[in-house]
Amino acid sequence: MRITGRGVEPVTEVTYQRARSGGGTETARLAVGRLGVEALPSGCDAVLVTGDLQGVAPSPWGGPPVLLGVALADYLPVWAEQGLIPPSERLAVVLVGDLYSTTHADRRGASGEVADVWWALVAVGCRLVVGVAGNHDVIASDQLAELGPAAALLDGGWIDHGGVRFAGVGSIIGDPRRSGRRSEPTQLARIGAALTADPAVLVLHEGPQGEGNDQPGHPAIGAHLRTQAPALTVCGHVHWETPLARLGAGHVLNVDGRAIVLTRQPD
Repeated sequence: MRITGRGVEPVTEVTYQRARSGGGTETARLAVGRLGVEALPSGCDAVLVTGDLQGVAPSPWGGPPVLLGVALADYLPVWAEQGLIPPSERLAVVLVGDLYSTTHADRRGASGEVADVWWALVAVGCRLVVGVAGNHDVIASDQLAELGPAAALLDGGWIDHGGVRFAGVGSIIGDPRRSGRRSEPTQLARIGAALTADPAVLVLHEGPQGEGNDQPGHPAIGAHLRTQAPALTVCGHVHWETPLARLGAGHVLNVDGRAIVLTRQPD
C-alpha cells in the first residue's frame, strides 16, 4: 500500500467534545480526508485509518453523545449515501489506538474500555477492523472474539487480508509499571517481531519522528524502522500538523485526531 497521493484532500468533518487542557470541555472537529495509494486489499474500495479519538459526539441518528469512534462508525453509511466514501462493506478500517473518553469529555488522559468502537465498526458492515491498543485503551482480544475474522487486535502479530499484510504493535515506550507502557528494549523487540512478517502496513500507536519539526515521535522507533521500513507505517499518540512523512523507502501517516480514507490512485 504505497502512498501515491501528494497530500490529504479534505472530505468532511465531525464536530465533537473533548477534554480541555486545564480542565473542562471544548469543541473540536475531527477532519476526514482522502489520500491516494497504489493498491488496496482485494474486495476493498478504501481503507479508513484513524486514531486518538478521545472525545464524544452525537450519532447522526440522534440520542446522547457516544464515544467519538462509535459516532464515526454511525457516520460511515451516511457519508457513503452522500457519495463521499465507499459503502461500509467495501471498507477496511485501521485503528491506531486511544479511543476512550469519559462520558462528559472532561478529563484529559483518562483510560477505559473501547471495545464498543470496534463492535460499532463491524456492526455497520466494515469488511475488516484491524488495529492496536493505545496507552489509554482497555481492551483484550477475547472481547472481540465473537466478531470473528472481521476484527483483529494486533500486538506483535500480523494478519493477511485481500493480499495485504497488516502487522501491529500497541502501547508506548515508558515505565512498564504503568498501564499501556513497555520498556524501550521490550517495545523495540516486539516491533522487530512484527517486521519479520514483511508487512505492507505497520500499525503502531507510538511511531517514529517525521522529517519536520512539527512531526514528533520516538527517535528509537525511527532508528529501528529506518532500514526496514514498510511501504506504509501508520501511527498516532502525538499530533502532526503535516500528517505525512517519508521513512526509508516508505511513508509514515500520522492520524492523531484525524480520519484518512486511503483510495486507489495509481502512479
